[in-house]
Amino acid sequence: SVLEDLDIRLGFDLCAQEQDFIRKRKKVVAAALKDILQLEEDLQEDEVPVVAIMTTGGGTRALTAMYAHLLSVQELNVLDCVSYITGLSGTTWTMSNLYEDPEWSQKDLKETLNDVRKHVLKNKFFTCFAPDRLKYYLKELCQREREGHQICFTDLWGLIIETMLHEKENSHKLTDQQQALNQGQNPLPIYLSLNVKDKISDQDFREWVEFTPYEVGFPKYGTFIRAEDFGSEFFMGRLMKKIPESRICFLEGDLLLWGTIMTAQTNLNNETTYKNCYSSADDETLFPARPNTLDTRVVCPTDSFSGIFRDIAMLRPAASEIHNFLKGFQMNNNYLESEFSKWKDCELDSQPNRLTAATDYLILIDTAFAFATSYPPLMRPERKVDVILHFNYSSEASKYFAKQGIPFPTKVPDDQETPHLKECYIVGDKETPETPIVIFFPLVNDTFRDYKAPGVKRSPSEMAEGDVDVARSCGPYYINNLTYSEEDFDKLVNLSYYNVQNNKELILQALCTADCQSRNAAGNKIHCL
Repeated sequence: SVLEDLDIRLGFDLCAQEQDFIRKRKKVVAAALKDILQLEEDLQEDEVPVVAIMTTGGGTRALTAMYAHLLSVQELNVLDCVSYITGLSGTTWTMSNLYEDPEWSQKDLKETLNDVRKHVLKNKFFTCFAPDRLKYYLKELCQREREGHQICFTDLWGLIIETMLHEKENSHKLTDQQQALNQGQNPLPIYLSLNVKDKISDQDFREWVEFTPYEVGFPKYGTFIRAEDFGSEFFMGRLMKKIPESRICFLEGDLLLWGTIMTAQTNLNNETTYKNCYSSADDETLFPARPNTLDTRVVCPTDSFSGIFRDIAMLRPAASEIHNFLKGFQMNNNYLESEFSKWKDCELDSQPNRLTAATDYLILIDTAFAFATSYPPLMRPERKVDVILHFNYSSEASKYFAKQGIPFPTKVPDDQETPHLKECYIVGDKETPETPIVIFFPLVNDTFRDYKAPGVKRSPSEMAEGDVDVARSCGPYYINNLTYSEEDFDKLVNLSYYNVQNNKELILQALCTADCQSRNAAGNKIHCL
């Protein structure tokens, strides 16, 4: 058939490789749940709940805290219950490093954490900008251009990140992570990015792009390509020019990290700023009414001051251009009645001729510019996620998914609006069967101030170790700080580890509820407490 001849997979289902992975992973999860929940009988495949870990960005703070969270989850024997891990920005550093080892979740993560500690403590400036490294960067960028890739400033950033975390060339690629999945021995990693348009605000146009070791694609369109083909040239669904797969450092630099550095860009694209800035000259708005809105009569000369300012504000130094694998496709006349509608969330979605298929390149930026969580891949109904361990920060996820009509807990605490946040919340367990249970861990210092371990109070001489300032924006863990002192690193690790350990019972309670609901859904009626 015509579809079989395409080099792009069309459809909203999970790819065959991911479906095969989930079957293998469910055997691991079933054994782990039987152990920690002390079940009397083995779980059948259709009774096994799908558990995910969702992480958010935050530079070195996110990288460090995620290692500690995973170590704590591992020591509770819960890590083998997890089928997916999603990340963006700083947590992708952690994920890409872990998945270089095909058996990482089966090994003691303390050793890995100790290795990371060495990198986070050292001053990286002289290492990253030593003359030999600058020569190496130039050589790699020239080679990348010869291969046919579009060279962007974020490629250089990726090489700098490689030096920060490895100090030598890292040949690892996204597809190499398949080796960590072939027996279902680790959770499946999903990385998230955002496709935007040049000189158009994120509010007017944005699309989720997800990356797994198997595929890269748009859940919105139901279009996916093999991970090894990302960056190659396509036309009308056929591979026209194969370009070598990028090393993982370029994916980190191009797609997933710049939100941690270019924080000022978010302010420039902020909707409130966009609407409320004015110029005193002729009462002309600094940002004219959004030109992509259908119902508008605003006329802006291309050389007007507002137009110039808008172009500057919409510049994306943190964006990368990638060959568009949707190039040449046309939207079906009834596309708004398909699964597309679940992800329709911006102005241009109603203008098919201005969607992604009409462009030569994808413009990819850090998801944190618009939505500081990695939830979207887990909300695809095909993944049937039952429980989500949400680490680090709150978000506007509840409002966003409610607007999209996607089942999600309605009351996830907001760290900006909730006074005196607790260490852990369970939400969604009392809502519809389609709503995932979220175990929410905000990064807060609550009982850790007085307890060094669950139930073990600090002595007067140990109180200083419980003084961890994770809330202050200009404190030791602020987003642009790439290097920590030994004391600050250890405090953040100990706090993150403790918060999970101290809420073991809540985690087990949520897993028990999900297990009960899954068995009931499979037809085995049991009473859920």
